[in-house]
Amino acid sequence: MLEGRVAVITGASGQIGAQVARSFAHSGASLVLADVHPRIDQMPANAIYRQTDVTNARAVADLMQTAERELGRLDILVNVAGVLSLGSAAALAEDEWDRVLDINLKGTFLCCQSAIRVMQKNRYGRIINLGSIVGKNGGNARPWLDRAEQTKAANVAYGVSKAGVHIMTVFLAREVAADNITVNAVAPGPIASSMTTDFPEALRTLIPVGRMGQATDVANACLFLASEQSSFITGEILDVNGGMWGD
Repeated sequence: MLEGRVAVITGASGQIGAQVARSFAHSGASLVLADVHPRIDQMPANAIYRQTDVTNARAVADLMQTAERELGRLDILVNVAGVLSLGSAAALAEDEWDRVLDINLKGTFLCCQSAIRVMQKNRYGRIINLGSIVGKNGGNARPWLDRAEQTKAANVAYGVSKAGVHIMTVFLAREVAADNITVNAVAPGPIASSMTTDFPEALRTLIPVGRMGQATDVANACLFLASEQSSFITGEILDVNGGMWGD
């Protein structure tokens, strides 16, 4: 499905990023894997790894140039890098707001911006951003029923950062469509991972399909949006949430 394509994947040491990388490698893509952490386990032997802080424009530019320089091109970017933040708006510290917006929103933009510059040379590209259901629904918690739910659910900073990713996706999709570059996002619902171990059981029961999502569910959506099967889809925010929310 992705034979001959070169993909950069950020946040590749996390459960979702690592699964996206495995799925892309299995589909034939060559990979440049990036994360701020020093190692990524169980990755394809031929993958290139770069330790990268996505909030640093120079580091991000070097990452994209690595794909072009060492693998000859850059076809696909998947922006998985991000952080979760929990709790109430009243308890949210200013530096935590800045941290979340810096990584989730600014970091995604810097990666998109740098990748577009490379992709425009070849007049081909697929960009997939990671949004979230909470960038659409105002949050999963129901504090009017139980305030304790909010302490274990994504906060307003996280929701705002992901809503920003959504509108950025739509904006960029229109801007680069004439360059044969598509820009889409995947908006997961609750995904079983180390980040959601404390997700309230009362909220799990509200997922219509009856289970938490898996990293493979997100990876499969990214794989579709990176493939030629999605060539007429751009500016889409694809919900992967088990029926918790639909536009």
